[in-house]
Amino acid sequence: MGQLLQDAVNGLQPADGALDRLRTAVPARRARKRRLVVGAVAAVVLTGTAVPALLHVAGSSDTTSTNTANAGHDQPTGGEGEPSGASGGPGGAELRRPDADKGRDPETGSRPGGPSADTSYSDPGAGDPKATGGTGEAPAGSSPACEPTQLGVTSAAAEAPDADGKVYGAFRVANVSRSECAVTGDGTIAFKVSGAADESKISVVDHTGGDAAPGLPAPAKERTPLLLKPDSAYEVRFAWVPDGSCPPGGPSPGPSTTEGTTTGGTGNPAGPPPTGTEPQLEGSDPAPAEGSVSVTHTADPGAPTAEATIPNACSGTIYRTGVLGG
Repeated sequence: MGQLLQDAVNGLQPADGALDRLRTAVPARRARKRRLVVGAVAAVVLTGTAVPALLHVAGSSDTTSTNTANAGHDQPTGGEGEPSGASGGPGGAELRRPDADKGRDPETGSRPGGPSADTSYSDPGAGDPKATGGTGEAPAGSSPACEPTQLGVTSAAAEAPDADGKVYGAFRVANVSRSECAVTGDGTIAFKVSGAADESKISVVDHTGGDAAPGLPAPAKERTPLLLKPDSAYEVRFAWVPDGSCPPGGPSPGPSTTEGTTTGGTGNPAGPPPTGTEPQLEGSDPAPAEGSVSVTHTADPGAPTAEATIPNACSGTIYRTGVLGG
């Protein structure tokens, strides 16, 4: 039998170039087999991944609840009579923190070691006027400047002198109209003198920190321009710091003396002085002259004008503040 097989193939010879074809065909066939195996493995992996995902999606669509909630919220995003996405900012739009996407994977949207759900928040001030300082106030520049007819003086007074002789006072000006207006300037402080007060020895200066009038408010509290609503008021305060007392007035009435009478002849006194006469003291100090200073304030529009009088004032300095909110 073996001999027959050998005799059958004994005359067969390989064709020309058969060996070269085998050298290239065998590696090519092996590469095709590897590709087929890799493709089959990939198909198996893909099938094993896709099937659970499809089952999860199908289960989620079948069990959708009308009370689902967004991550980071405690309120439902949908429900009976409420459209989905109703929670969040105004108009149902949900606001996101600027760093909400920081550290997320660009493809999956998940954070390392955490869930892939978005973290969002609602604006705490949306729809709440208190959260945005809802006082209705606007910058003073948005209102017209106050007219003289809109302002009225509600008080003008000077207090009693303190231990150092300093006198503090204030002018209070109110909006007497029915519309708001803006106080754009500090107004004018001036003075009038009477009696022994010396106008050349009186000056008006702005109050600054560390000056001779520590009882006045700090300059940082001054506000210009200032929005003045109806029935609201502002103040301008001042301090009188004397640099001495009023000068002395005229001399006091001189003393009266009673001399003894003589009867003539010898020049000797006729007798003891009449009874009821006593010697008077001479050289008494003169009384200080009377003087006063009247401090005036004129509001920035040119009116109204208020006045406060300081008695027993002849020379010194008037320290003034700017506009202080009342």
